[in-house]
Amino acid sequence: MDNEILEILKSINNKLDEHTQILRALEHASEIHKAEIDKVNYSVARVEGEVRGIREDITAVEMITSKNWNDISKLKAVR
Repeated sequence: MDNEILEILKSINNKLDEHTQILRALEHASEIHKAEIDKVNYSVARVEGEVRGIREDITAVEMITSKNWNDISKLKAVR
């Protein structure tokens, strides 16, 4: 009877060790995924900043182009 209990306890201990290893592997994978998500978030923030800058540049070009067309119209009218 004691041997049976001892074997059951060893089996439970082995399962606990197995589960502990699985949990550690999952924790490691979770940490890796978090790092990857952080990297993606950083990249997205950088791209957003670049797009914002490009939009501002395009707006400036549009305004300058509009002014130039206005100036051209005025010069044509003087002729």
